[in-house]
Amino acid sequence: MAGELLDNKGRGDVSWSWPPIHPEGRKYGLIAVAVSLLFIFLDWEIVGWPLLALSAGVFAFFRDPERVVPQADDAIVAPADGLVSLIAQVAPPPELIGDDASGSRGLSPEPVTRISIFMSVFDVHINRAPIAGTIQRLVYIPGKFMNADLDKASEENERQHILIERPDGMQIGFTQIAGLVARRIVPFVKPGDIVAVGQRVGLIRFGSRVDVYLPAGTDAQVLLGQKIIAGETILARVGQQQLLEGLAQ
Repeated sequence: MAGELLDNKGRGDVSWSWPPIHPEGRKYGLIAVAVSLLFIFLDWEIVGWPLLALSAGVFAFFRDPERVVPQADDAIVAPADGLVSLIAQVAPPPELIGDDASGSRGLSPEPVTRISIFMSVFDVHINRAPIAGTIQRLVYIPGKFMNADLDKASEENERQHILIERPDGMQIGFTQIAGLVARRIVPFVKPGDIVAVGQRVGLIRFGSRVDVYLPAGTDAQVLLGQKIIAGETILARVGQQQLLEGLAQ
């Protein structure tokens, strides 16, 4: 049940259920179903039945499952489902650095750890807040639609930057990046909104990437090539630095 407190002592009550479809995707699924049924009605079954199967895929793409969100104060949770495709020390995007026209305090220009999460068309594409706090910035940048798995996609693709600040002043910046198939980034929040950790903040349609810029002095707690889950996987713990190694097998 959404909002129910669950813990590692076995307290709480859970059961499996089909994940709901986000309202943003229902219209696309229904359009696909209507078109496929039209072809079947016109005896173009060779087109209609494959389209009907495709419509099921459209509904599946927009699935919006509940997630059990860690509540530890030092935890930074994954904002996206997908594969950890890049981990690097880089400077944050210019749009998230320094004060903006509204007087919002931005990130430092010094290099920090960036974790890139690649979302395939088979992943859940609802993005979630990595920390609780106030949306300080939401900056949309038009651009290209090259492969989101490429490093230069962070600077050249269509993207949207989000900056969240906790009550204690700690900030996290992350970027939603469109890819080869993704053609629209849909925000659910606006500057000034207060969000909880793990709260839904946006959606990228049909395959894409999210970059997360960790605070200074904080290393990734995930490994390159690791599969992670939005709102559940802990990407990092604030102020913790250590080398982690994994074996692909």
